[in-house]
Amino acid sequence: MRLLAAHGLRPDTDLGQHFLLDENLVDLAVREARVGPADTVLEVGAGLGVLTAALARAAGHVHAVEVDRRLEPALRDAVGGAANVTLHWEDALRMALEHLRPPPTALVANLPYAIATPLVVESLWRLPGVERWCVMAQREVVDRWLAPPGSRLYGAAPALLALAVEPTFRRRVGREVFAPRPRVDSALVALRRIAPAPAPGVRGLVRAAFATRRKTVANALAAAGAAKGDVEAALAVLGRPATARPEQLAPQELAALAEALRWTA
Repeated sequence: MRLLAAHGLRPDTDLGQHFLLDENLVDLAVREARVGPADTVLEVGAGLGVLTAALARAAGHVHAVEVDRRLEPALRDAVGGAANVTLHWEDALRMALEHLRPPPTALVANLPYAIATPLVVESLWRLPGVERWCVMAQREVVDRWLAPPGSRLYGAAPALLALAVEPTFRRRVGREVFAPRPRVDSALVALRRIAPAPAPGVRGLVRAAFATRRKTVANALAAAGAAKGDVEAALAVLGRPATARPEQLAPQELAALAEALRWTA
């Protein structure tokens, strides 16, 4: 709050700016991400630089991404000219993350809620060198990321995430540790890569399968161009009925279905 006042700033809630006030949570995020001198960390939504400064002390290099140029004086003050921090004044979803040098090995961030899911999911393949994630996001979003097959929250994002990462830590975070206070609770979650990112064909099939949740898998994929009979035959090999719905299939079954159908992106 002192930083905001000192620089005459007001948070832009249209950009999802809710600045983290609790430095204990900052330290926890760095620890749970297991950031060390050999790491290059990507931080999205650097804000006032509280997390950026902590990452700079722990990591070999930090790519700090921030879209709001108004925050530049405060962010530069926070990092104090650290030689191992590169500031990027861009939209993280539009920038060429694949071209960052040195390439990131970890992603640690207090994410703007609106971009949390696309950024984390796409980082699986856009940033193949990232092995660990520790991010703050809306609690309901984190619940969705970790949802198991058969639950009402299970969908394309949790299926794709489960094929490549596993959760190693999760903690609920109250509204009182942010300025301004958000209208929803948050959660801090850490993930560890366990496999390469899903192939383009798997990603395409998963998205097509969940495009209309009320449809069966066979009908959803037929609407996306597959032969319905081929889908039903592939489901039978998996031991699933022709009436199976996408939320009933485990991530590995969806991947097997993509391979059986030779699905292209």
